[in-house]
Amino acid sequence: MLTSAEVRRKWVLSVEDWAEIRRLHRAERMPIKVIARAVGCSKNTVKKALAADQPPAYRRQGRGSVADAAEPRIRELLQACPTMPATVIAERIAWRYSIRTLSTRVAELRPVYLPPDPSSRTTYLAGEIAQCDFWFPPISLPVGFGQTRTATQLPVLTMITGYARWALALLLPSRRVEDLYAGWWRLLDQLGAVPRVLVWDGESAVGRWRARQPELTAACQAFRGVLGTKVLICKPADPEAKGGIERLHDYLERSFLPGRSFCSPADFNTQLQMWLGVANRRPKRSLGCAPWDRIGADKAAMLVLPPVPPPTGWETTLRLPRDHYVRLDSNDYSVHPSAIGRRVLVRADLDRVQVWCEGDLVADHERVWARHQTITDPAHVKAGQMLRQRFALVQPVAAAEVEQRRLADYDTALGLAGFDEPVAL
Repeated sequence: MLTSAEVRRKWVLSVEDWAEIRRLHRAERMPIKVIARAVGCSKNTVKKALAADQPPAYRRQGRGSVADAAEPRIRELLQACPTMPATVIAERIAWRYSIRTLSTRVAELRPVYLPPDPSSRTTYLAGEIAQCDFWFPPISLPVGFGQTRTATQLPVLTMITGYARWALALLLPSRRVEDLYAGWWRLLDQLGAVPRVLVWDGESAVGRWRARQPELTAACQAFRGVLGTKVLICKPADPEAKGGIERLHDYLERSFLPGRSFCSPADFNTQLQMWLGVANRRPKRSLGCAPWDRIGADKAAMLVLPPVPPPTGWETTLRLPRDHYVRLDSNDYSVHPSAIGRRVLVRADLDRVQVWCEGDLVADHERVWARHQTITDPAHVKAGQMLRQRFALVQPVAAAEVEQRRLADYDTALGLAGFDEPVAL
């Protein structure tokens, strides 16, 4: 049997008892001796509970480590070479135990002898910058006419603002200049403002480093001139310069793609826009809030959109041939045959292909993502048949008259005149 003194020594104050002791003393005004008797503890325990402002917590007594005996030698080696690896230290001191135990002790002691190397933190001002790049999702996407595209043929134009981390993305038909700038303008139009600096990673349609100098393409100069912004080309092999967009690509692959299936490019873009609407409202640990909470201030500090949009997309003029088809990005699109032989203007964006003739719309097709196809409007075929019938009635083909010669004319020409009768041999 334990004595009362031994019971008091083994008694541990719980959080419930600590709270009850303080309540009895503060609210009930009970003396310490009465509290000790009511709770079943010593008066000293009651005094400690009343003096403590924090609830009691259990702390296990340290049992020591096998690395304690080797610590003086570890300190000597770290003082001589602060960067010495734990494996080398284990070899020098003839360590016979687990390397994890030694490496843990070395990691605790190393900062004493090796001064810390803090990294600079990149911060962005509101409206200052946005990073742009292409992301190629590792999927196979059907594009119609029995064709599919793989990752290298699925360029997704992405953009993220530096201050708010607001993400935008759009799947494009190709990486060509016409499609890139049409998609770029659409993302800026969705954002509703123009960042003061747009960062790219050496995209051939935007610019590159040449002779240690960034060089923008003529199309990029014209595009940024209308926007009034600056385009910055990152140096080669410098992924840290656009870490925000790289993290966005990783986020898309880990959070957007898993478990999804797509039946067409339009379906891909629809699901992508819905996901971005949710992702931009999720809190981010690096910001302490969601991009939605910052995008207002970010856009307020950006440049306003130009009153006239920059020229983007496909635009060309040609004389319409007799077969009344025009070719765009490897596909042939029919045109109304009334424009045959006249100059037509072909315009196309990411969604439509249109043909104009003297201000009249003579063709309007949905843009096809498949390759080497012929897209025909039934109305154009019917109009072509009617025009061919009218042409045949207006200009009938006349029968050709051929002169009929006498056989004697051929005898004279061949020098056989006078040999009318057969000669007997």
